[in-house]
Amino acid sequence: MAEIAEGGGNEKGGKKRAKKSSTRVDMTPMVDLAFLLLTFFVMTSTFNKPKVMSLVYPAKIEDEPNPPKQPQINNAVTFLLTEDKIYYYEGQYFSAGNPQGKPATVLSETNFGPNGVRKYLAERNAYVIKNVEQLDSKLTREQKKLMAEGEKDTIYERKVIEFKKHKDALKVLVKTDDKATCKNFIDLIDELKIAQIGVIAPVDLLASELELIKAKK
Repeated sequence: MAEIAEGGGNEKGGKKRAKKSSTRVDMTPMVDLAFLLLTFFVMTSTFNKPKVMSLVYPAKIEDEPNPPKQPQINNAVTFLLTEDKIYYYEGQYFSAGNPQGKPATVLSETNFGPNGVRKYLAERNAYVIKNVEQLDSKLTREQKKLMAEGEKDTIYERKVIEFKKHKDALKVLVKTDDKATCKNFIDLIDELKIAQIGVIAPVDLLASELELIKAKK
């Protein structure tokens, strides 16, 4: 509230002098208004949501005299990270001279170049990528705008999850040794996300796989 304080004039020589007025502005209501506006914007603003990627961690098998047999892996690829190298093999792992009589697993090497991990994953996970692209083409402009702003479309997400769980979708296991770099691991996870990989499982490196890496080097 504004107040006007009037100052009295004094008479000198029989003449009256004009009264001078001073103004004082009370800022208390402005402070209240500022807090109200601040509260309004805080309550109505949308904060950035943390972007995280869910990973599937298998249950740890305790040391037992007769550990359970390794389950059959279908349509899967295993990446082995060590230092600045990226190796991988497809399907089930078989050591040399295995009881099943299967050929021993052979490692292949790749990188993050144009013809490396991204191209390989796009080819192997073509089923999911193709179906997601077809699903995206059916979205309306309004749906795309809302999703870009962070809004969830439950029907869309449910269909994408169904594609990623399909038997033709690629599953990925990631294994690292004690020399692997954190940067390579994060870069690989980013590539898996770009390739629409739905099942990603970081698992422990087998001793025989470590020997295979050493032999490959």
